[in-house]
Amino acid sequence: MIRYLIIDDEPIAHRIIENYGENLPHLVKVGNCYNAFEAMQVLNESAVDLLFLDINMPKLSGFDFLKSLASPPKIIVTTAYKEFALEGYELNISDYLLKPFSFERFIKAINKTIDASPNKKSMANLITETKPDVGSFFLKGDKKHHQIHFEDLLFVEAYGHFTKVYLKDDMIISSQKISDFEKMLPTLDFLRIHKSFIVSKNKIRYIEGNRVLIDQHKIPIGQTYKENINKFF
Repeated sequence: MIRYLIIDDEPIAHRIIENYGENLPHLVKVGNCYNAFEAMQVLNESAVDLLFLDINMPKLSGFDFLKSLASPPKIIVTTAYKEFALEGYELNISDYLLKPFSFERFIKAINKTIDASPNKKSMANLITETKPDVGSFFLKGDKKHHQIHFEDLLFVEAYGHFTKVYLKDDMIISSQKISDFEKMLPTLDFLRIHKSFIVSKNKIRYIEGNRVLIDQHKIPIGQTYKENINKFF
């Protein structure tokens, strides 16, 4: 588990990081701080592995706060001011997220932070290694957290900035990108057959030409993904 703390004077920044963090099972939020002095108190009372730190805050800037820490945890700076990036790297931060940042960029920052730590595996590896053991994962959609069992998952379809997750008896729209599902789903059971589709191998009824049939859905096979399908034969 990676215990993280958000330090930012903007409430919307907290909500964005929280929403992203909820999609990664190995991130656990310790607390929310809206200035550096609140953060000092939390750090004195709780174990924290990672800080999401804003730079431009009242009373004490993020960098001045960071300089005051004797043994700081890993730091991911989140800010709207790209001109401060150089100073941030001189303070040995793990990564620098320029607001507004995407979920994909957020994952890259987490992976970079973990990879920089000894004896740590990337978030993508942690997810794919733990999920097959439990046979399910939690997915946020419709303001709920749905438990998705692999055996119920038919296929995943890219849907603009979102993803449609098709189940035996339901369909859920998720804010995660299809590339996130490709990392998360076990490769023994799921296969990407198109830039917009990942399918359950066991749910394929038949393959005909450039399409596969799953349930009543006809799903196209992308030209660059035909090799994946050819492995079936």
